[in-house]
Amino acid sequence: MTPEDLAVVISDGVHTAIRSGHISAEVPGEIRVERPRHRSHGDYSTNVALQLAKSAGLPARTVAEVLAPLVDAAAGVAKAEVAGPGFLNITLESAAIGALARDIVLAGDAYGRSDRLGGLRLNLEFVSANPTGPVHIGGARWAVVGDVLARLLEAAGADVSREYYFNDAGGQIDRFARSLLATAQGSPAPEDGYSGAYLEEIAATVLRRQPGALELARSEAVAAFRTEGTALMFDEIKTSLAAFGTHFDVYFNEKDLHDKGDLDAAVTRLREGGHVFEEEGAVWLRTTDFGDDKDRVLVKSDGSWTYFTADCAYYLNKRSRGFERVVIMLGADHAGYVGRMRAMAACFGDDPETHLEILIGQLVNLVKDGAPVRMSKRAGTVVTLDDLVEAVGVDAARYALARAGVDTMIDLDIDLLTRQSNDNPVYYVQYAHTRPCAVQRRAAEAGIGKGAPEDFDPSALTHEREADLLGTLAEFPQVVATAATLREPHRVAHYLEQLAGTYHRFYDACRVLPRAGEDPDDRTRARLWLTEAARLVLHNGLQLLGVSAPERM
Repeated sequence: MTPEDLAVVISDGVHTAIRSGHISAEVPGEIRVERPRHRSHGDYSTNVALQLAKSAGLPARTVAEVLAPLVDAAAGVAKAEVAGPGFLNITLESAAIGALARDIVLAGDAYGRSDRLGGLRLNLEFVSANPTGPVHIGGARWAVVGDVLARLLEAAGADVSREYYFNDAGGQIDRFARSLLATAQGSPAPEDGYSGAYLEEIAATVLRRQPGALELARSEAVAAFRTEGTALMFDEIKTSLAAFGTHFDVYFNEKDLHDKGDLDAAVTRLREGGHVFEEEGAVWLRTTDFGDDKDRVLVKSDGSWTYFTADCAYYLNKRSRGFERVVIMLGADHAGYVGRMRAMAACFGDDPETHLEILIGQLVNLVKDGAPVRMSKRAGTVVTLDDLVEAVGVDAARYALARAGVDTMIDLDIDLLTRQSNDNPVYYVQYAHTRPCAVQRRAAEAGIGKGAPEDFDPSALTHEREADLLGTLAEFPQVVATAATLREPHRVAHYLEQLAGTYHRFYDACRVLPRAGEDPDDRTRARLWLTEAARLVLHNGLQLLGVSAPERM
């Protein structure tokens, strides 16, 4: 029995109490079922009586005393006891607990998935690094968090489109092109340009493709390096992200917004809404009407567009494609964008609380020997995604970046993440996955199987460590749903570490396979079901993080 199953049992008890007239109350939208800190308090606890007390006009403990016998009488429940100010502590029958092992194995890869966010069509934009250099370590964080969040949202039933906004218009592309041209000419980089060994590689490739580029007039040469160089840089970004396990459904070009007239259309729409005004020769959007700290320029006095206008057009484009919710992930240096973007959505007539969501992530540092790694050999001024992967590997990098909340600055310790010890979180979890795999190999070698589902005896799982493991396995669907709903992928990593520890303790305390000369019995087979259930949940959790689940280490 999972917490979700028990919540249904408790809900049935609440409705029975209301129908019978014992209480008159409004049924809460969600009934919370949690694992108590101490096993002596039962397998699960609920505060539903405290939720009902106000509308019932009764002390919470009185409500709990009405509900206790109704829950106690349900199939699979051994006892329900009132505790404290009105908590219900619930102990399940061993067979009801143990049956979960079979349910998990039969569900397979689907265990942990739900329809919590079913029907939600969501556009998730992340990374979106300018194609003027390799993805830096901050972008690597978004590459992981965005990818994992997309997986979680889909596991919770949402329809997710992963999108990368390709900034191929504007001043930064011009500076990049001029930097490439200077590199190809053997000249110093422009004062406002870019530097790094990667420019030499790209400039050389452009010259191989267009041998006469340096003989063109300067404007034509810049244009050639812009077109070829930007395409080469973006191909490299895509390759780095793909090698990191991050893929996108849509690569959207900013230039298309300009070429297709989307900026004009966005300004027209905003003007029709009555939010546009002109002052000092410029066109403005009155975002202060919706909480922004100042109004924003859409068209400068010289007639050129601002970056904010492109943001407006891009948001409108996403909404026009049928996305109910637009989620944008930005770095810490973009925290000031939140107010203007929310105001912009309101100017379009949207509800920022419903249609727009902006996540801000903090910085990442790479540390070795206790000191920050400052520069990349190739990029010169920053540490790149490729540098990170070279230093610790894809699995360790993804896991380390996913296990911290995005609003927390983190230091990635190269020495720790390359260490094969329990101090290394990803090693600890992956090693936990190898142990049930090893048990299953030994069982197969001995000709011992777990048997058919109908032969599984859940009542054979009575050891305290078995109950602990089953209780932890039962929490996985709720962890996934909560991580998706709250946009907190780190919850999955923390859960996997908890599950790994619980499995290691089970493994040490409960012998699964019989000793030499002994025959397998119902407990052997039940523990094989439990072992496979643990392996599946570890596998499913690691899959959500985009981290491999090795069978041997």
